[in-house]
Amino acid sequence: MSPAASRWCHCWLSREASASAVVVNWGWVFIGNLIGSVAYGALIAIALTNMGTAAPAGVAARIVQVAEAKTIGYSAIGFAGMVTVFVKAMLCNWMVCLAIVLAMTTNSVIGKIACAWMPVFVFFAQGFEHSVVNMFIIPTGMMMGAKVTVADWWLWNQIPVTLGNLVGGFTFTGFAIYVTYKPRTVVKVLAPTPTGVPAE
Repeated sequence: MSPAASRWCHCWLSREASASAVVVNWGWVFIGNLIGSVAYGALIAIALTNMGTAAPAGVAARIVQVAEAKTIGYSAIGFAGMVTVFVKAMLCNWMVCLAIVLAMTTNSVIGKIACAWMPVFVFFAQGFEHSVVNMFIIPTGMMMGAKVTVADWWLWNQIPVTLGNLVGGFTFTGFAIYVTYKPRTVVKVLAPTPTGVPAE
């Protein structure tokens, strides 16, 4: 969703797409990511808990902990938690969109991997918030026993993180690049008008 947000913002600013087309596109991307993430999460939950017959352990227990930290962990500190999760989401999508931009600076496959890897590594290492990652990790934790309600998931994470991702990707990457490298108006050169005089 992140690169799509940045690209569609550019299309909107360049008047290549209407605001409604941008919103519709984001909506379909969001729904598709949500369905895929929850479906994959359900399969992982089955695999890690023997279809609910084994208590979460190892990776499963860690997913439960992360799901709780990303929701009730923020709600425990109230307004400060809401601001924190929003800012972490802004910083996250800055890194994700930057990864896509950096990958376009080289034609080498190894170069693309290296360029994209670093910003993504930074966002994971610094604990930033990404809406699509959380579409997987939080409901998966809930399926395995995390003490998180659907309201906790959406109010304290999914909604503010999605908004923060959009703001971060648009402001720090999409808009910044658009302003810096705004396309100039192309001057069309008219072809010479035939005179009708035969060549000698």
